[in-house]
Amino acid sequence: MQLDCELVIFDQDLSPNQARAIADVTDVNVIDRSQLILDIFARRAHTHEGKLAVELAQHKYRLPRLSGRGTSLSRLMGGIGGRGPGETKLEIDRRRARDRINFLEKQLKHAEVQRANRRNRRQRQDVPVVALVGYTNAGKSTLFNALTQSDVLVEDKLFATLHTTTRRLRFPQDRELVIIDTVGFIRDLPKDLIVAFKATLEELHEADLLLHVVDIGDPRMAQQMESVENILAEMELLEIPRLKVFNKVDLMEPALAANICRNHGAFGVQATDRRTTRPLMDAIEARLWLADKHEAWLRATLDEPVDPLIP
Repeated sequence: MQLDCELVIFDQDLSPNQARAIADVTDVNVIDRSQLILDIFARRAHTHEGKLAVELAQHKYRLPRLSGRGTSLSRLMGGIGGRGPGETKLEIDRRRARDRINFLEKQLKHAEVQRANRRNRRQRQDVPVVALVGYTNAGKSTLFNALTQSDVLVEDKLFATLHTTTRRLRFPQDRELVIIDTVGFIRDLPKDLIVAFKATLEELHEADLLLHVVDIGDPRMAQQMESVENILAEMELLEIPRLKVFNKVDLMEPALAANICRNHGAFGVQATDRRTTRPLMDAIEARLWLADKHEAWLRATLDEPVDPLIP
């Protein structure tokens, strides 16, 4: 190549043959969008289950891409006495990958059963569930911490959260709900990752209300919102009521932020300041508990919450 580089990254998925052909022509390493996202996920995974899910997705991605390039394709003897041809190194690699995939799927299935048991206990207690969803780095974990006064990891990077975190949130009159922070979405999320994190995202199906958190200042805000809606549609979650929460209003001129929130019927918040979440909290309470929910919903969404509160 004319350029002095060691890696070529494609913002789209490549077939195994395409990746190999480009690598042959350029004589540098080539990765596609899915591999890049998988690599980022691998760096961000902190919990045992998160690491299992990422490893599973990586093996499923790599299995069809295993090839005999750079390996000896000579036959290995099949055992004592020369019972016949054994396996090639490529065949051994593929078999090991499939065995590892089976093992990881069993481990994640066990974790899924445990999570289902916890959901069943919550359902028996008749506790409402609210889940945060949104594009990666929109500020879901920061908002989660503000609402619950907890200390979930918050970092200004993609996919800082790769597992669900659950807390109880108490309201007046002995009311309480369970609030869930989830993995961030991204456009064209690799299908292997969606499958691997399916058990984790199953929590969303039990939600009574979704909070769609959006970074109001991101120039790609509209595309990001569309990506989240598309993923929710793929997961058959569009029937669950949703509130739009536009975060980071403090980084924008107040009148402009208020106008954008009003146009989208969204709640403007500064997730680092819990005081700005009061209208959102009122709307959640109205949606879940007030007797005349329709009237309460109209009052909560039309009167005050669309204007961001900036101290």
